[in-house]
Amino acid sequence: MKVGVFQIPPHYITDSERNKHLLSCGMWGHLGASSSIYKRMTSRDSMNSDVEADSDLLQNGVEQEMTNPSWKYSCPHVLVATIVAFLFGYHLGVVNEPLESISVDLGFSGDTLAEGLVVSTLLGAAFAGSLISGWIADGVGRRRAFQLCSLPMLMGASLCATAKTQASMLTGRFLVGLGLGVGPPVASLYVAEVSPAHVRGTCGSLIQIATCLGLMAALVIGIPVKNIVGWWRACFWVSTIPAAILAIAMMFCAESPHWLYKQGRLADAEVQFERLLGSSHVKSAMVELSKSDRGDESESVKISELLYGRHSRVVFIGATLFALQQLSGINAVFYFSSTVFRHAGVSSNLANVFVGIANLTGSVVALLLMDKLGRKVLLHWSFFGMVTYLTEDFEKRDFINSQVFLYNQLQRFVLTFAVGAGPVPGLLLPEIFPSRIRAKAMAFCMSVHWVVNFFVGLMFLRLLDQLGPQLLYSIFGTFCVMAVVFVKRNVMETKGKSLQEIEIALLPQE
Repeated sequence: MKVGVFQIPPHYITDSERNKHLLSCGMWGHLGASSSIYKRMTSRDSMNSDVEADSDLLQNGVEQEMTNPSWKYSCPHVLVATIVAFLFGYHLGVVNEPLESISVDLGFSGDTLAEGLVVSTLLGAAFAGSLISGWIADGVGRRRAFQLCSLPMLMGASLCATAKTQASMLTGRFLVGLGLGVGPPVASLYVAEVSPAHVRGTCGSLIQIATCLGLMAALVIGIPVKNIVGWWRACFWVSTIPAAILAIAMMFCAESPHWLYKQGRLADAEVQFERLLGSSHVKSAMVELSKSDRGDESESVKISELLYGRHSRVVFIGATLFALQQLSGINAVFYFSSTVFRHAGVSSNLANVFVGIANLTGSVVALLLMDKLGRKVLLHWSFFGMVTYLTEDFEKRDFINSQVFLYNQLQRFVLTFAVGAGPVPGLLLPEIFPSRIRAKAMAFCMSVHWVVNFFVGLMFLRLLDQLGPQLLYSIFGTFCVMAVVFVKRNVMETKGKSLQEIEIALLPQE
């Protein structure tokens, strides 16, 4: 056994003497670079041998700090990552109010196809970006992936703001969409990997709150567009500010220790854990990482492995959750609510404010409950609550003229979505995916999300005309019932568990 610079044959001393000697040498009292026995090595084999030798001591509580790491260390890094979610919400809502002015100024007013392209181009590009997000995050790291996704958002927003033709507007929206496709999956990965286990749910909920704030910011900033000529250009210019802040602030944020460990950069991983958790939790965190190390981290992950290999079950769970989230009809309901409120004599701006407040309120509730009740409970009851709204008998109510009915039903649906079905999938998936496939599995599942989102938005109005609201919303309600059953049977609770504990629980040990 090696202590400091001395060699002590382990058969010459008892366990009690060994522990006393370790403590007297200050081995466990400080985890700094100069005094820690936990040498920063460049080989994972060396690391694992040290970890195995010390595992008994960890279990006996000699080294491990018994209190949870402080959330204050990781909080600044998480907040910077949520800028991506803010931009995601902002760019989804930025053309809602200004679209009419944009079409007039750029010469395609009255062309519904051209107006639709301004919206759908972003979605199509986001789908493309999500497909490559995992490879970017694994290739260059989480921090650089954030910086890379901010570049097309900066360039695209600037191009939109200065657009003189429809083509330049669509090109700008495409660039923004690429950035949005890459950014949100990386944000979910990063927040899951840098947050302490006991507050990981709370930190993950910040992503949903940032998205809500982005949507509401786009709404508020777009209000003057009907009174000020060319104001829509300012709406796009505003989005360049958070994109620039993201690119710059990420230079000072911690890299994911999980990604560094996969790269064999163990010394760097230890340094980042110290920044994120505090020095007293560094070694226990590294030991946790080693528990899930199967020695195959350097092997590339193929799509076939995600679909048919030993990871296919968790990938199926993740992709299905995202699909059911979109098939619940949430985006369609958002659209329909504005239409219904206008028929009821309420301004569309006020309708959007109601939706935004409900969404934000539900997200705050999720923030408070995520690490208390758990992911599965919130997800299960969220989908169940949405069923009660979607299966309401529309034809037996005069809902067009009943503002009270509209308010109660709409708020209940949006609130229940925001409490669970909205934030939980994006948080849960990085938790259940093993480290080796986490980035690429998130990319695959996000691509499913974008595809279903696109087709629901594309078909909603046509189906509404052909089927009517009663049948269409009953179909959405059926998907919510399927989600309730699916969550109950397939989703495990991850509250308070380390990512390594979750991985070991879900995957068969070979």
